[in-house]
Amino acid sequence: MQRPQVILNFAMTLDGKVSTARYTPSGFTSPLDKHRLLEIRSLGDALMVGRNTLQIDRMSMGLPDEELRKARVKRGQSEYPIRVVISNSGELDMNLNIFKHRFSPIVIYSTTSMPEHKQTELREKAELNLSTQERVSIEEVLNDLYERYQVRTLVCEGGPQLAQTLAELDAVDELFITVAPILFGGTRAPGLLGASASYLPSSRMYRLESMKIEGDECYLHYLSDREPCTTPTRLS
Repeated sequence: MQRPQVILNFAMTLDGKVSTARYTPSGFTSPLDKHRLLEIRSLGDALMVGRNTLQIDRMSMGLPDEELRKARVKRGQSEYPIRVVISNSGELDMNLNIFKHRFSPIVIYSTTSMPEHKQTELREKAELNLSTQERVSIEEVLNDLYERYQVRTLVCEGGPQLAQTLAELDAVDELFITVAPILFGGTRAPGLLGASASYLPSSRMYRLESMKIEGDECYLHYLSDREPCTTPTRLS
């Protein structure tokens, strides 16, 4: 299977949580980290999130930094990444922030369980790819993004369930992790791969490419221990 280079970008607490047990919005990092998120986002030909993350964080999936957009154009990319949304149920509110902005295409992968009226509404705002299976196959999504949408670098910003699926496929090539100086606690609060008790099919090994400390936060960049598909990403 051909697929894009996949970059996973998450912030987590000292106790390894990426959100609270109630999946509250991810606002526990500094303004510096939020700009770093945009820097990493700007690397992708496409940006992918799951429905819950899209809804909870009220995402437009945009790139408000003009300099980052100019840098993309200079590299030969579109001004904004393609916005990719994964939703098994297709229960997407038309009032979500993403649908209020038309700066880049929106591509939705869902299933035929999505109600007909919802399909009609969404087709006015996005490209729909509906699977007859019960759940969206992320493996097929990656291949489709590569083949049909010419996506060579894909940035994923969550949520944990989507990260778990990518890890199960051994399809995470790079990890950007921000460790924030805070503790959440709670057995139901999700970690990087969610709150599931299930193990991966086998361990996934990574090597530390860089570590940077700014204020009280630590920025980590890991590369997969597999043979790299591309040159490792560099941030300023």
